[in-house]
Amino acid sequence: MSQSATMPQDTTQPDSNGHFGPYGGRYVPETLMHPLKELEEEYFRSQSDPDFQTELDYYLREFCGRPTPLYHAERLSKELGGAKIYLKREDLLHTGAHKINNSMGQILLAKRMGKKRIIAETGAGQHGVATATVAAMFGMECVIYMGAHDCERQALNVYRMKMLGAKVHPVTAGQQTLKEAVNEAMRDWVTNVRDTHYILGTAYGAHPYPLMVRNFQRVIGDEARRQILEKEDRLPTLLIACVGGGSNAIGLFFPFLEDNDVQMLGVEAGGEGIKPERHAARFQGGSLGVLQGTRSYILQDDNGQIQLTHSVSAGLDYAAVGPEHAWLKDNNRAEYSYAKDDQALDACLKLSRLEGIIPALESSHAIAAVIERAPKMSCDEIIIANLSGRGDKDVQQIADKVHL
Repeated sequence: MSQSATMPQDTTQPDSNGHFGPYGGRYVPETLMHPLKELEEEYFRSQSDPDFQTELDYYLREFCGRPTPLYHAERLSKELGGAKIYLKREDLLHTGAHKINNSMGQILLAKRMGKKRIIAETGAGQHGVATATVAAMFGMECVIYMGAHDCERQALNVYRMKMLGAKVHPVTAGQQTLKEAVNEAMRDWVTNVRDTHYILGTAYGAHPYPLMVRNFQRVIGDEARRQILEKEDRLPTLLIACVGGGSNAIGLFFPFLEDNDVQMLGVEAGGEGIKPERHAARFQGGSLGVLQGTRSYILQDDNGQIQLTHSVSAGLDYAAVGPEHAWLKDNNRAEYSYAKDDQALDACLKLSRLEGIIPALESSHAIAAVIERAPKMSCDEIIIANLSGRGDKDVQQIADKVHL
């Protein structure tokens, strides 16, 4: 990607119907059109209400643990050579990942709308834990949908959700992963829309979710921008983040979009390689389609049937990508690559042993890209990688695959 790549300023925001160019929109049953419109209106009202922002800032600071550090990974930088590497430490947030930024914002919206019941989907379990956490904090009923396969590989997070009082429903349909969990959550919302708010966990789904989740997550990039200017008195050369639905990545990228010399790299799940049903790299093997409320790049066959996906990381194991990422790719404002399972596992161990930080397997995909890119860059260039979550939840799965 050229360092001079840019986008017209107005294209960094969706149109009134939630479209980023040809992507996004609102493709849902008629029964969900009213609650989505209600949510959109309440969200925009909240953005002009200083009391809402004051309350959100308070909980992000006092309960969640913001701001998170921008940490110079000195030993990793020295080991790799080349660029100076910083890690945005979202893993240090309460519950262990960036997900609570969005869950906190959305539950405050639910409270404003008078909703008493919260539902969510989860893959790796971090969004489920974050949602169960804020629901417990505000005394709301909470139901989490999670693929049965993901329940097995993320058993620790399942128990954490239950400890927090949430009801966890294993979904046994289909591949039993994140896509099926989203389907069940949407069915629940259609049935119980009067008293229920759906805290969707990523920058995907029907409008206003991609916009709203991005804006709740942009605190990551806003902080990182201020912090790097304080530390280095200049902006980074390259931002790197893993991309499943894409919330941690767009949260980091968005505040830098108009800084034309800042490059951006999103890293998808390459699984066992780019072959049908063995990866989740939508920009490598996907095509334009509609899934679960929005239009974007989707892994599908020639008949439009959604293909199976695979990733060692449950949070990246999804057949579609957020519409804003598709738009950034089309406009050459961000680049998208992939890391395979074995590369992510190697990166996880390297960061653990060099920096004393065990990253989530999702975040390890970003670290794998750092390992690949940093040595090719000069020593006066800077990388910021989003360490979106910690790896406690993945230790047993890693142990099953890597014998130490």
